[in-house]
Amino acid sequence: MRRSMKLAAVVLSGSLGMASLAACGAKSTDNASSSSSEGSLKVGMAYDIGGRGDQSFNDSAARGLDKAKSDLGVSVTEADAKAGEAEADKETRLKNLIDGGYKTIIAVGFVYQPAVNKVAKDHPDVKFAIIDSNDKDQPSNVTSLVFAEQEGSYLAGVAAANKSKAKHVGFIGGVQTELIKKFEAGYKAGVKSVDPNIVVETTYLTTPPDFSGFASPDKGKEAAQGQLDKGADVIYSAAGSSGNGAIEAVANKQGALAIGVDSDQASQPALSKYKNSILTSMVKNVDNAVYSYIDSVKKNQPFTGIKLFDLKADGVSLATTGGKIDDIQDKLKAAADAIKSGATQIPTTPAQ
Repeated sequence: MRRSMKLAAVVLSGSLGMASLAACGAKSTDNASSSSSEGSLKVGMAYDIGGRGDQSFNDSAARGLDKAKSDLGVSVTEADAKAGEAEADKETRLKNLIDGGYKTIIAVGFVYQPAVNKVAKDHPDVKFAIIDSNDKDQPSNVTSLVFAEQEGSYLAGVAAANKSKAKHVGFIGGVQTELIKKFEAGYKAGVKSVDPNIVVETTYLTTPPDFSGFASPDKGKEAAQGQLDKGADVIYSAAGSSGNGAIEAVANKQGALAIGVDSDQASQPALSKYKNSILTSMVKNVDNAVYSYIDSVKKNQPFTGIKLFDLKADGVSLATTGGKIDDIQDKLKAAADAIKSGATQIPTTPAQ
């Protein structure tokens, strides 16, 4: 995990919000010309713990932001979360972005839902998007960008079951929340669809209100080692940057394979030394969702309500980097086609 602790000055053309943005850890990624261009859409992004550089969830969101900056000419500012921060810190981060002149704000992660709801009610002229969460009571100026994690995880389970020589696999969840249970449920269902007798180990690193399980590679490494010691030879981690530690542990075990999450982790520079041990990654195309949302706002046709990015909409997929699942593509395609057609219904809560 890379947490940016630098206070970066944000070029806001004399805005009184400059000091407060710097104080909340915000950093502008604009060049001078784009920052000062009149009429440019200004987008603020508030990251979850780990921020840009986590090789996973936040990085996927960052790619979408970068693409919007490059292709759509928007000016952007990013703000990082801190481990163990109070709810008030999230609210302050969002308010500081607004004070800085940012009227389109994307909150990365379900942990922002209470803060987004509160701040959005007080600022009805600001458009908010929140990733991975939806609340039936959220204000009308909040849009939820959600994913069918269970569908992509089902395919990851099919891959794991087909590649496991020990007929023993594992799942590591960062924090035991309803969202991460969707990953677990889909993965287990996919494994069992291939062979109901395969053993599936399950470990959660923390439970709410402790969200450090998303940013503790040491905990991920320890959990993976425990599952390897029990005999698992394929381990899927849905744990943010904690999964980096799990991948490291798997790479140290001859013949074991890891399944990454959110980003194509075999292609991430920081994980390059482990790429030969990464079977695939269940990619959540958060970048597509972020870019699509910003594009909709720029066109003055903003998404509203809940926008679902499922398998059919290319919201989730399996990475093919390294070619380790090339030989089972026919099986994966058959499983994906059954999901898209509705023939296979994937559970969102784990079977007991």
